[in-house]
Amino acid sequence: MEFRYLGNSGLKISEIIYGNWLTHGSQVENDVATQCVRAALEAGITTFDTADAYANTAAESVLGAALASERRASLEIFTKVYWPTGPRGHNDSGLSRKHIMESIDGSLTRLGTDYVDLYQAHRFDHETPIEETMQAFADVVRAGKALYIGVSEWNADQLRAGRALARDLGIQLISNQPQYSMLWRVIEQEVIPTSEELGISQIVWSPVAQGVLTGKYKPGAELPAGSRATDEKGGASAIKGFMRDDVLEGVQKLQPIADEVGITMAQLAIAWVLANPNVAGAIVGASRPEQVVSNAQAAGVTLDATVLARIDEALGGLAETDPTKTVSPESRPS
Repeated sequence: MEFRYLGNSGLKISEIIYGNWLTHGSQVENDVATQCVRAALEAGITTFDTADAYANTAAESVLGAALASERRASLEIFTKVYWPTGPRGHNDSGLSRKHIMESIDGSLTRLGTDYVDLYQAHRFDHETPIEETMQAFADVVRAGKALYIGVSEWNADQLRAGRALARDLGIQLISNQPQYSMLWRVIEQEVIPTSEELGISQIVWSPVAQGVLTGKYKPGAELPAGSRATDEKGGASAIKGFMRDDVLEGVQKLQPIADEVGITMAQLAIAWVLANPNVAGAIVGASRPEQVVSNAQAAGVTLDATVLARIDEALGGLAETDPTKTVSPESRPS
């Protein structure tokens, strides 16, 4: 496993991050989820990402139980706040001081820890003054409940405003968690240049485009049984934007490139996002332990300029690059 600094901080995280958005507490049984966490640890992964909204808090509980026997100081545990949990009352969502203060305590209890290494705003809240949000985050840090602050799916202007307030409050906003893959490149034009200027790293989710970049979905063919594209609990809706024949045909052109490099297509996709110097880590999920082991082997893989150019050629104009398509607060949790 390789490690990178997160933003302009001294915190190192594993290049491969284990995340449990669509798995723990929902798609897989708890014992399998625990096996996946054990496989991640054995592969050298030390960084784990979750959120209170995943499986309506169940994902945090499963992850906390799976990590309970580990030395806390050897791990980096990340979680998030924004989406509603529990009874979904009028103050049960967003980035108000009330919701943040109540949510961090609930997350710490479920995770079985006194603090999280990174506490993230799961989306930008257009209804709460950003000054209120950042003051609440500063108080969470000063209370010792989080070491650093991050955000998810914020655009360049929002990052700039949040970073300025964080600096004035004496805390460190060091990361953004966007969707990023060979097929979804909307952060490249504005978010990444701004982040580089501000000392903010990307922690990217869906580096294999919800499984599409593994090559298992063939144009015109039936969907593989048990795949995410057939899962009506949430996986199918998350992946449908990539399930076009032209996209699937382009993805098949990546197989010879992966073969020549000597890695799987999933490893190629993960290594591709890690080739961006502003990316500190790639979040991978898994429904089976062997998936974790395979994905972790993308750490340290270097793709030279020729390979990167061939990938661009294979995918042509299929990648989404429109910077206005940063995900809005109304989209589903990720």
